[in-house]
Amino acid sequence: MSLLGKAAVAMWWSVSREQRSEFGDWHSHEHFPERMSIPGFRRGSRWTSTLDPDGFFVLYELEQYETLTSKGYLDRLNAPTPWSTKMMPHHLNMVRSQCRIVASFGGGIATSLATIRLSPLANRAAELEQALGETLQDLALRPGLTGAHLLITDTPKSSATTEQRIRGSDRAADWIVLLSGYDPDVVHGVIANRLSVAALHLQGAEGESATGHYRLALTMTPQDVAPT
Repeated sequence: MSLLGKAAVAMWWSVSREQRSEFGDWHSHEHFPERMSIPGFRRGSRWTSTLDPDGFFVLYELEQYETLTSKGYLDRLNAPTPWSTKMMPHHLNMVRSQCRIVASFGGGIATSLATIRLSPLANRAAELEQALGETLQDLALRPGLTGAHLLITDTPKSSATTEQRIRGSDRAADWIVLLSGYDPDVVHGVIANRLSVAALHLQGAEGESATGHYRLALTMTPQDVAPT
């Protein structure tokens, strides 16, 4: 799954079981089309956790980093629809990172995805970035896998938006590794070995990281949005 553009918004959150049906309807039929109508949004994907029954991961791929502070995007964030205003408080434990894509290898749309949230050790960021770049480039070509990517959070300087105020305080990841594939067993195996906490620590990461495993629920591009 080669990422489109040079920036992304990566988000993790939970939705209670009581809200999942309405959440899926809203997110698929209003929210995704709304986001894909914003200039600079190239693709959106929603992933359902295979480990946490309430967990989701959502990725928006953006043409340029400047899309994050564009008028089109900020206007949407500051004028949520009535349905969005109703649903935003149900985004629990939100982690929302506005990122630069610093390495992206592979192609195609995957059905299985792993995410790793990590941070570099002090004074080892350059070493870790180089090591991850080499590892991810190799992994993207392995049987069972389709893509491997590194994103680094670079939060724009801007005021809190209306959507953020409705949700409450969002947390942010630091560095993000995405590993996609068509064989979930292979994805799990790589995360347990070459991208394990111990392996990443040797390459320059801090000892703690957060890993999630997901299956594809929906993907959409601007071409999928019906003209209004």
